[in-house]
Amino acid sequence: MRRTLPALCLALLLCAPAALAEARSPGRQVAVVDQASRRVLVLQSAEGLTAYRGPDRLPVIWSWSADRAPELADLAPARSWTDPDEVKSRIRQGRRYLLTTATGGLAAVVETATGRARWAADLGPAANPHSIELLPDGNVAVAASTGGWVRLYAASQGPRAAGYAEVLLPDAHGVHWDARTGLLWALGATTLTALRVGGTPAAPTLTVARSTSLPDRGGHDLAPVLASPGRFWVSTLAGLWSYDPSEDRFTRVRLADRAAERDVKSVGDEPGRTGRLLTVTPAHTAPCDWCTGAITLHRPEGTRALPGTHLYKARWWGAF
Repeated sequence: MRRTLPALCLALLLCAPAALAEARSPGRQVAVVDQASRRVLVLQSAEGLTAYRGPDRLPVIWSWSADRAPELADLAPARSWTDPDEVKSRIRQGRRYLLTTATGGLAAVVETATGRARWAADLGPAANPHSIELLPDGNVAVAASTGGWVRLYAASQGPRAAGYAEVLLPDAHGVHWDARTGLLWALGATTLTALRVGGTPAAPTLTVARSTSLPDRGGHDLAPVLASPGRFWVSTLAGLWSYDPSEDRFTRVRLADRAAERDVKSVGDEPGRTGRLLTVTPAHTAPCDWCTGAITLHRPEGTRALPGTHLYKARWWGAF
């Protein structure tokens, strides 16, 4: 059963200016994808979440839902926006964008200042898109787990541009553009693969530059280590890892609670090199075995419970 935000909170979401998200220490805010309300929510800092006392006081700074985006009506959001599963923030040419995908098939790049989709596509429920990335030229990479592929869409050519280049990657779950090397990294079930982008913005190409085996199976999240540029966080079914491409080496990441290292859906370190980590791990309870109602902090440890939510991923908002 889906739950909706109470009227008071809903009024706040609709009336508060979108620019407010940009004005309040964006590097410390937390963005979550909530499958219960079918929304991406940007929340107050982790410190602000400490005072959270229930759904009528959800500390929302900014939100977005495909259900309330009239320009996406042709993409059948009632179906394609089912179970949103990715939330990222990217800044390109001075503008901030939300990058998001949903199990139902939707992939979208949304300008946060206006709330309008710059590019979107319905990839179909059989694809199960799980992650998305915005490249410097405006094109968009999408990783689809059930589809077993990574695609680079020529999104720079228009809001419904459908042309793409494709590389097969079984159980593709993560994708990240590394500006330092100009490589597009993609995470699959058993491998971490670097892809080289070629061609033109209108007709891009993808080729495998290198690939390395994961230390265990079930690759899920791929994110940059902000405190060590060039390295990546990688989560698998059994562990949490740091990967150094220069040495082609995975290093086990140990947390105070070893159980918190398993089945991590999203991971990232706080901007500013504080050393604090933010993770989401499923609670494995009905009615949503793959989601949770809490985010977890590490170094120092802490839990921020958000009852009534079905969270799949959470990330520090405005990291880059």
